[in-house]
Amino acid sequence: MTWPSENAALRKTIMRFDELELPNGLTVIAELTPSVHSVAAGFFVRTGARDETAALSGVSHFLEHMAFKGNDRYTADDVNRIFDDIGARYNASTGEDITTYYAAVLPEYLDTAVKMLSVLMQPSLRQDDFDIEKNVILEEIGMYEDMPSFAAYDRAMATHFSGHALGQSILGTVDSIQALSIDQMRAYHRRQYHAGNIVLAVAGNTTVEEIRRLSEEFCSSIPAGSASRTVTEPSPQPRTEFFPKEGTEHQYLMQIGTAPAPDDPLRFAAELLAVIVGDDSGSRLFWEIVHPGHADSADLSFNEYDGTGTWMACLSCHPDRAADNLLRMQQVFESVNRQGVTDDELEQARNKVASRIVLYGERPMGRLSSLGNNWMYRTEYRSAADDLAAVRKITQQDIRTLLDRYPLEPVTTVGVGPLTERPAACL
Repeated sequence: MTWPSENAALRKTIMRFDELELPNGLTVIAELTPSVHSVAAGFFVRTGARDETAALSGVSHFLEHMAFKGNDRYTADDVNRIFDDIGARYNASTGEDITTYYAAVLPEYLDTAVKMLSVLMQPSLRQDDFDIEKNVILEEIGMYEDMPSFAAYDRAMATHFSGHALGQSILGTVDSIQALSIDQMRAYHRRQYHAGNIVLAVAGNTTVEEIRRLSEEFCSSIPAGSASRTVTEPSPQPRTEFFPKEGTEHQYLMQIGTAPAPDDPLRFAAELLAVIVGDDSGSRLFWEIVHPGHADSADLSFNEYDGTGTWMACLSCHPDRAADNLLRMQQVFESVNRQGVTDDELEQARNKVASRIVLYGERPMGRLSSLGNNWMYRTEYRSAADDLAAVRKITQQDIRTLLDRYPLEPVTTVGVGPLTERPAACL
């Protein structure tokens, strides 16, 4: 077969990676690709739900919202208007480990994009904005609580990582947000949003000289500081929890097991195995559970967090079929753990993941995500060609080694929906 890395268009692509550090300690990384017609920039802040205390639960996500309220020079309306004026695709996201602020623009507007993104790093955090946005956050918590799939994820993470920082909710709770003060948020911002805890990443059509100029002009005022996160390995204990939810017709089930950490070489094999077992089309779970009509959805994903990884299996079906489908899922996992996968399955997974790498890699926004996350989790640069080569080299022995170390064995099972307890298997 012809691998995507051998495609003529990719062979003609000229890429260059550069890294620099400002005097305040801010790291700037860039993948320069003059053959594309756009450029993406983003600040990756090493802060998220895991860095919060119970009293600050949800502050990272709340702060992400507050960043768009502007500073002493730019109002919230200014921030959004200027991004819109340059035709930017911009947004932000908060996770357990990282908060990201990003924009993709035409190359001639990169200076404006970096300027406005830098404004987000140093917002004024005004009391009146805080009071207004608090109601928005409370509404968002209510909205997601009405979504059983999200509620299942939130409760599954809290159950699996009980007592560990990764078990803390990204959104927080109604009580924690209502009790949060602007002074607490300002203190959290001073502690987390300093140059040693932030990476500026740029991908696409620009030059290193331009990036150096823009970062020095707009990022030098970010306060200096050093990263201070303590990463401890979780020790999840087997638990099953069911949370009844009125008004739902479907049962939502999530199971979590332990998988490779971001710095484990087995992570590439884990990504392929998740595709083989739980992709939304053509996987073992799809053919065994979804295609025959036993459930609306059944999938398995591999997820990375600072210091650990998870297998996360998700299932949505009629409550009366929950027991049978849990048993079907268990049988798929046991079969894979015992017998591994076929050569055809491994080849198909390679093709799917390789296509995903290339399709994302053709867009600066896709490369920005890979660029920033690789640096935040592993302090390394990986090109699309590097990832393609790693996927190409995965063998049956790699899959066997992965399954021996990290078998598909759920530790945590959580259900949200009509059921009040885990149904007895009856297939």
